[in-house]
Amino acid sequence: MRTWDDECTVGVQHLKSYDYLPQECEQMQSLCDLITQISSDSLEETVKNLLQSLGKLNRPYLTAVEEKLLSVLESEYGREITP
Repeated sequence: MRTWDDECTVGVQHLKSYDYLPQECEQMQSLCDLITQISSDSLEETVKNLLQSLGKLNRPYLTAVEEKLLSVLESEYGREITP
């Protein structure tokens, strides 16, 4: 299983299904990829905490405010971020 900050092996019996539709699964994967893309050890603590919080969301979409926050990170860190 790949998470926003690591990869690990788990048994199927330990996974919880959120019953997401295929499109929602793709959105979750995209969010994970985005967070991984901008994560690094050199980020400020506040930014790391924000990315960690977004990585723990239990929904397959971002709110308008969350999208704006990622946009700010894009402009600040110079990486293209598209939720």
